[in-house]
Amino acid sequence: MNSKERFSDRVDHYVKYRPSYSEAVIQYLYHTVGFTASSRIADIGAGTGIFTRLLLEQGSEVVAVEPNADMRQAAVDQSSGNPKFRAESGSAEETGLADHSVDYIVCAQSFHWFDRAAAKAEFNRILKPGGKVVLIWNSRITTGTPFLEGYDLLLRTYGIDYEQVGHKNISEDALTPFFKDGGLHKATFPLEQRLNYEQLQGRMSSSSYVPLPGHPNYEPLMEQLRQLFGSTEEDGFISFDYETEVYWGEV
Repeated sequence: MNSKERFSDRVDHYVKYRPSYSEAVIQYLYHTVGFTASSRIADIGAGTGIFTRLLLEQGSEVVAVEPNADMRQAAVDQSSGNPKFRAESGSAEETGLADHSVDYIVCAQSFHWFDRAAAKAEFNRILKPGGKVVLIWNSRITTGTPFLEGYDLLLRTYGIDYEQVGHKNISEDALTPFFKDGGLHKATFPLEQRLNYEQLQGRMSSSSYVPLPGHPNYEPLMEQLRQLFGSTEEDGFISFDYETEVYWGEV
């Protein structure tokens, strides 16, 4: 499937059940990377605007660039009342933004979908001199508890193209060439979602590699998910754990 259309039928689940980002991540961007309330930031592959909203809360001006019309509309629905927000129908490779018009670029949970060479050229075009790019992922932890290991096994067993498109294919070594020589910085932060069964099912269905109703893998996957939840929940909840990875520098 065209990567720009993968999430069209999952927007509601994405809005309701995808995790946000911790306060520690935002503080790192504003105290270490250099973001300020006067920064003009392009959120590339902004999706439903989860990260856009966090930047707007800091007072920054944000343009959310998103090629998927349904996801972009969700971002507009949530932030259109903020005068420092605007949305653009563009992609990482063709943002539609003016030359040297933004101080920073953020790509939250999106860079693994991009054509890296074309994105790098476009980012250099739209960044002001000395501008920086920040790549961010909430990376789901796959080991350490029976739930985390069982959940990953379900995705590998019933997922549609999980092994091919999961952003676990991204590594620090793979990202280093995207940045100027010696210019890649990395920081990590813990993140936890506590989910009941309905929330867990919604979180699973927000992933583009998970089958939806009507697919032959859907019913067996949901049955196995119910069993996994039943055997690992505590007081009606499970802990869905992540490590937020932040990579940044000049490109």
